[in-house]
Amino acid sequence: MTAEFTGWHVLAEFGGVEIALCDDLDRLEAALRQSLLAAGVTICDVVRKKFDPCGATVLALLAESHASIHTYPESGDIFVDVFTCGSIGAGATKAVELLQEALAPESVHLEVVQRGHQARRVHEPVGAGLTRVWDLSEVLVDARTPFQHMVIARTEQGISLFSDDDRQSTEFSQLTYHEAMLVPAYALAARLDNVLVVGSGEGVASRMSVAAGASRVDHVDIDRMEVELCAQHLPYGYSPAELDAAVRGDGPIRMHYADGWDFLAEAEAAGVRYDVIVIDLPDERVEAAQHNRLYEEEFLARCKAVLAAGGVLAAQAGCPTMWRNETLERAWRRFTDLFATVVPYGSDEHEWTFLFGVAERIDDPVAVMNEKLPALPYRPETLDERALTRGAIEPYALRTVAARA
Repeated sequence: MTAEFTGWHVLAEFGGVEIALCDDLDRLEAALRQSLLAAGVTICDVVRKKFDPCGATVLALLAESHASIHTYPESGDIFVDVFTCGSIGAGATKAVELLQEALAPESVHLEVVQRGHQARRVHEPVGAGLTRVWDLSEVLVDARTPFQHMVIARTEQGISLFSDDDRQSTEFSQLTYHEAMLVPAYALAARLDNVLVVGSGEGVASRMSVAAGASRVDHVDIDRMEVELCAQHLPYGYSPAELDAAVRGDGPIRMHYADGWDFLAEAEAAGVRYDVIVIDLPDERVEAAQHNRLYEEEFLARCKAVLAAGGVLAAQAGCPTMWRNETLERAWRRFTDLFATVVPYGSDEHEWTFLFGVAERIDDPVAVMNEKLPALPYRPETLDERALTRGAIEPYALRTVAARA
């Protein structure tokens, strides 16, 4: 019988264990042996060590992997580590439960990790001390491009894209995300002919802009490898044939593998103007990061310089949740410093807020969007006039950010 390359790893901390027990090698070894055998695993060998002046380690070599306990009699604490693989993988959990009964700790802190080919996870940071764990049932792409660590995998939300452990999009929710980023801009812009998309490597933003009536879309992304892998493996966005056509400039979408900073400088020098500019990049970091420069005021000013009259700059601007809103507050300050009209939109898809800036003053931008929305060639599936009205109310923290600056 061939063992499965998968298993369960249980890490436990027992607190408040009897002091004498923590220093008794014979009782500790007996408890570990009995727990493992009762859990159905096979013990190959056991080694043990008593330390001076106190403390002990007992280590069991198993046919299914290993188990160990390490004690601190001075505080009554024991660290437990049990890993079992193959068909007996769940035995690790059972063994630790039985060991808990034998050692009778007052407190238990337990962490169970599934390991192996079918046990991949992404730990996505969502704030200081907070992570979101994504279970990956099948990894389609795991690659380091020249600019990022990229993963495309099947999750409970369908095929999903991750960049440096940050979720970028999922099959289940990408439409809501992209419509929240794009539809308010389409409805706010004075016209919709030329569109510039910076980032958004999946290609959804470019295709949606054509569907909304744009006759030309310049798509700029520095990471060619990521764009090509997205086209090959994501069920949304570009197909490989569509991407090839965009690279050739055959059709309304023109793919440019370039730095957005340099592309904007060249566009300004050439006198090119855009009705909508979309910035869709990995999240701005609180700490220093290379791509942060594409969120900062100088880059936004470059975008503003190539906007046509009545044009709109749209950007994924951050998260309004109180444990993660520092970069959103930065974005709000920059937009309100640069643009006479700034409209936020809160996404139903996730904890994202998008910002839309217009150089000219619009007295009631929400009314303008709601009037134009029904006439757009693109018919959104995830928002309507009421959603625009609700989503355009900026979070309280943004409305008071100027007073706190």
